[in-house]
Amino acid sequence: MDIFISKCEEDTLQVAENFAKTLKGGTVVAFLGGLGMGKTAFVRGALKGLNNSARVSSPTFALVNDYGGIPQVYHFDMYRITDEDDLYSTGYFDYLTDDAVLFIEWSENISQWLPDNTVFVKIELTETENCRKISIFTGEEK
Repeated sequence: MDIFISKCEEDTLQVAENFAKTLKGGTVVAFLGGLGMGKTAFVRGALKGLNNSARVSSPTFALVNDYGGIPQVYHFDMYRITDEDDLYSTGYFDYLTDDAVLFIEWSENISQWLPDNTVFVKIELTETENCRKISIFTGEEK
């Protein structure tokens, strides 16, 4: 498990950029953390690390954003997913067969359908306002 302390958004972007340089197609990155923790900012930094200049926005209403690139990058928001039927409607299972990187916000809602080799990014508040603790680990370390 890798743990980082982010004191500002720029720190989060840098952690994400460095992390993304290790990613390969076929990787699922599942976020754990509440509203306003910086999950979308993390994706923005990760895209920079993947040399992808797409404009990142929260997929709250679209459910999935396609950022293109090599590897292909998809960004999911599973906040409103409540069951397997909802999940199927997003096309999620089709994306798993792709040689893409998937970033999944609100992954807690689909935990039973995440691949075994999922990489988790947990973002939590610290005792200091605006600081975040970012923990990166695999399913085996959970």
